[in-house]
Amino acid sequence: MPVLDILEIRNILPHRYPMLLVDRIIELEPDRIVGIKNVTGNEPFFIGHFPDFPVMPGVLIIEAMAQVAGVLVLRKLEDRDKKLVLLASVEEAKFRKPVVPGDQLRIEMMVDKWKTSVAKMHGTATVDGVVVAEASVMCKLADKPAPKSQPEAVPAERTL
Repeated sequence: MPVLDILEIRNILPHRYPMLLVDRIIELEPDRIVGIKNVTGNEPFFIGHFPDFPVMPGVLIIEAMAQVAGVLVLRKLEDRDKKLVLLASVEEAKFRKPVVPGDQLRIEMMVDKWKTSVAKMHGTATVDGVVVAEASVMCKLADKPAPKSQPEAVPAERTL
């Protein structure tokens, strides 16, 4: 059973399709989290990456890792609807094997350092127990900008 399902993840992360890259959280501890991304053939990036050999872009694997880390950072904040977790840096990223449709990414992220507004984590993404990617990411907690107000509609001129 998932610790957090997709509906609970959507209550924590602001991302939505096609950029929500976490399907469930299966383990959750104070300094460690494990998330799942089911990679399907109808992902929009497979149309062009690559048409004859679909491969999940490495930057999206890193994004999925950062989103799993973001769940760990945001989950306990009471005012999380007013916050964003921004990716501040990526270090030591390595891609070991292509991720293709039908794969299930298991993403494990562990906290290295955690301050009030910054968390540095390292993690691995595996498919069937084989490491496909690894990286260290730094996430920064920021206030969400206030929504921009919409200009008032100007009535069209009337002709007589």
